[in-house]
Amino acid sequence: MEGMRFPEQPVTLSVEQVRELNARLSIMRHDIKNHLTVFCAALDLIRLQPHNAERMIQTLGEQPRKIDEVISRFSSELEGTLGIER
Repeated sequence: MEGMRFPEQPVTLSVEQVRELNARLSIMRHDIKNHLTVFCAALDLIRLQPHNAERMIQTLGEQPRKIDEVISRFSSELEGTLGIER
């Protein structure tokens, strides 16, 4: 990736770092699943209550940004753990 500086040597993670990484992945999966659930629920509400479509479309429109924030936060934490500099 352009503009990024990667470690020159192999990176070794401790058992604790691997556990922490797994915990962060679990949190990220949970957060993304929650946003996708909101997305699906909003679609169902639009089908059942078309008169609420405008409000639900706003909710739908917010979910990709929120998912991107979750992934970006995880990516930044992972880069820090691995010693990757932007």
